[in-house]
Amino acid sequence: MRKLLFLCLLLASSINVQAAAFNHSDWDALLKKHVITVGQGEVTQVDYAGMAADRSDLKNYLSSLSATGMQQFESWPEQAQLAFLINAYNAWTIELILTAYPDIESIKELGSLFQSPWKKEFIPLLGEVRSLDDIEHGFIRAEGRYQNPYIHFAVNCASIGCPALLPEAYSAKTLDRQLKEATANFLRDRSRNRLEGQTLKISSIFKWYRQDFERGWEGFHSLEAFFSEHSESLDLSAADVKRLLAGDIEVEYLDYDWRLNGKRSR
Repeated sequence: MRKLLFLCLLLASSINVQAAAFNHSDWDALLKKHVITVGQGEVTQVDYAGMAADRSDLKNYLSSLSATGMQQFESWPEQAQLAFLINAYNAWTIELILTAYPDIESIKELGSLFQSPWKKEFIPLLGEVRSLDDIEHGFIRAEGRYQNPYIHFAVNCASIGCPALLPEAYSAKTLDRQLKEATANFLRDRSRNRLEGQTLKISSIFKWYRQDFERGWEGFHSLEAFFSEHSESLDLSAADVKRLLAGDIEVEYLDYDWRLNGKRSR
């Protein structure tokens, strides 16, 4: 009986370890080596030439993602799942860019008249060949899954207009801190979010995914409520917040910059 109990405990322990762990260290090393932080983290640039030189390491990491089955994925806690999906999206986006680099100025060039690059099915993941849209909309944003709007500041579309690619891999243990850090970094970037007179000019991300910020996450049911909560990052005064919530500040969406977020000469 004791032996049976011991075996059961051992099996349970093994399952728990497996569920909690996925090794993102290869991706973490690539990001630390090839992502350049500008300023206080509001902007990062990717050294795509460096990524290309280390492409075998990237491919090894992508292979480890592809080797993960749906049953194993579903056994993980939500934080581990979400970290896995964000890392997968960002890593496969870099791989997509490298298929054309250096002869590319925007990820949009990798699409066609009939299909955007985000709909290309080239990613072997969780038992199927998927697209970037499948990862983002079919998993990360899927109804009934994570419902966390902060993910919009973590997934990176290889463009200047996108939130900065964090120079480290996302992990289950630090995910909450990383998502909040990515959100604050993005909102602090005055090229993408700023108050000018009576107009709050913000990224088009908030137009495209407005509903994600109004679902009640952390008590937010409007963009204005979300912005007021993050007033410090947006550099809004108490008076600005009051006017915003009263509808006295107009919200305007800025054009998106789709140029490649590559390393630029200083």
